[in-house]
Amino acid sequence: MTVQDRLLLGQTLSFIDDPFDVPVSAAVQYIRDGAVLLRGHLIADVDEAVTLKKAHPNADITDYGDALILPGFIDAHVHYPQTAIIASWGKQLIDWLNTYTFPEEIRFSDHDYATVIANRYLDLVTAHGTTTVVSYCTSHPESVDAFFTAASARNMRVVAGKTCMDRNAPDALMDTAQSAYDDSKRLLEKWHERGRASYAITPRFSPTSTPDQLTALGALWAEHPDCLMQTHISEQKAELDWVAKLFPDARDYLDTYERFGLLGQRGLYGHAIHLTARESDRLREMGAALIHCPTSNTFIGSGLFDMAARKSQGHIVGLATDTGGGSSFSMLRTMAAAYEIGQLNGTALHPAQLLWLASAGNARTLHMGNKIGKLQNGFEADLVVLDLASTPAIAQRSGHADDIWQAVFPTIMMGDDRAVMAVWINGQSISLENPNRV
Repeated sequence: MTVQDRLLLGQTLSFIDDPFDVPVSAAVQYIRDGAVLLRGHLIADVDEAVTLKKAHPNADITDYGDALILPGFIDAHVHYPQTAIIASWGKQLIDWLNTYTFPEEIRFSDHDYATVIANRYLDLVTAHGTTTVVSYCTSHPESVDAFFTAASARNMRVVAGKTCMDRNAPDALMDTAQSAYDDSKRLLEKWHERGRASYAITPRFSPTSTPDQLTALGALWAEHPDCLMQTHISEQKAELDWVAKLFPDARDYLDTYERFGLLGQRGLYGHAIHLTARESDRLREMGAALIHCPTSNTFIGSGLFDMAARKSQGHIVGLATDTGGGSSFSMLRTMAAAYEIGQLNGTALHPAQLLWLASAGNARTLHMGNKIGKLQNGFEADLVVLDLASTPAIAQRSGHADDIWQAVFPTIMMGDDRAVMAVWINGQSISLENPNRV
């Protein structure tokens, strides 16, 4: 059966290089009157609208006017089981876990409850223009199955894994070194590279895993080096003190992963705010990714990640909501928070740098830079279409814009789901009329 071509018309913006490394003009491919040609689940071409309409006269056309067509947003660090406790008041990391997170995660032994929250979460983020997420599940295999199943029904590219903990957590959430290995291996074999799913080996963080469990998960990663590994590091100073007491022989926090085989190029290390010089150097040498979670870092009082400094040092850096320690499901709000933190650190991030982090930059952290994150021939057709005048406040500012960056920056700073005109996942338009359908 012949696949019907479809042309999406609007302003188009994508990246051909990292705007932290080269001038913005050399990093960006922007077309004022552009078009994206979709063929099945892939992008077939991006060019001037007049050119593609002439070359493909029989293509179905969707005209988004002056809206901006971008690669779908990618969120590199979330906790979907914390959906229901987002925006909970007044705690920092350790108390947050004990007061809010652990009691809620206990509920995910119920597959039906996990299914409800997984669908709710994916509906919420899709409504905000996010088309790929990297999520921690809970220690219950049911939570992993529920999440991957919900994502599969949407043909959505996701990465996720069972969160492993065998100490310093409620009994109802703890596994063992052996069961963490066995469960993770079974889930990995079931879901990894099935459709658009990828598995991530997932020790929550070293305070909740014994050396035996960390050793077991390091061994599993060595057996499956094509998998990602996700964890947390150096989020809050009290956490660093705790790690030092639990691992008195470790050189630093990173060493509690490195000595057990949990430092590698395909590692995703959430937060990474308070790194020592050795840790920073070692993570950079390994090509591991640091994942910046700005709304979380401010909401639970963790500190200020210095994006400009880390990028100038040569680190691979991603951007994430960290739902539900993060206070928003929106990558627009996350970009705005990253900008604000950059200002506090003395560096105003350019709108191109923010959009790159949420698209091609995050794709790079996931080692999927050849599949997602760009409007480019052969890439998977995950797209977000932004209305750059979605509210009166945004419209009055963008109406005075002299270039695309002045036009899009008000949406980055003040936009929400009202700015999301359309979302395409794997070449299919997604209904945004009722995102909270569950």
